[in-house]
Amino acid sequence: MLVTIVSAALSAVDGVLFTECTACPVCGGSVRGYDTKKKQFAVVMEGSTKRSLYVYVRRFYCKKCHSLCYADEPFYPSTRIGSPIIDLGLTVSATMTPNRVAAYLAALGIVVDRTTFRLYVKRTFPLVPTTDVFGIRIPLSVVTLSTLATGTGERGRIEGAEVLAACGFPSAYRAPLHPPLTGKEGNERDEQEHKEERQVHKPHDQGYEKGPGEED
Repeated sequence: MLVTIVSAALSAVDGVLFTECTACPVCGGSVRGYDTKKKQFAVVMEGSTKRSLYVYVRRFYCKKCHSLCYADEPFYPSTRIGSPIIDLGLTVSATMTPNRVAAYLAALGIVVDRTTFRLYVKRTFPLVPTTDVFGIRIPLSVVTLSTLATGTGERGRIEGAEVLAACGFPSAYRAPLHPPLTGKEGNERDEQEHKEERQVHKPHDQGYEKGPGEED
């Protein structure tokens, strides 16, 4: 039953677009759409095959201080795993060692890097709300996402705002991608960032996909 709940929760987020950013987190200035990034949310096992789940997150450019920032997203700051997975790991880490946490997640069909996840477990995150399901403590984010997934009906995919609410807005603690820069410095930093992304991204992550309504 737990495997089914977790699988439904994570699969529900696959392909969801996140577009909300009301103001620059640095200076509070107005922002405009910059591009949309495809970000890996989770890697799950389907039988003997690994499958990556992705989300799409709009980035914004501040007209005032030239910072780049992401829209509200289902990730804790400075992490590369969807927040429900970290919630799950933090919950079970109360009763087992970090090494056993990674093995526990693997038994649920979630593929994580053991070394990276050990570091996450040692970090300080907001308190994870949990609920009891058949005598097992499970993060409320996982249960809520699973419930949303089974209730979408004819609507199909759930909305980004619903995912964020279910996850407790984990990115609310986010910092800007870059500190405030002058106009010239901002342009130079943008060019350098694009060069670095082309070098380090795997083929399926290269480039970006424009979100609805974005200009060239």
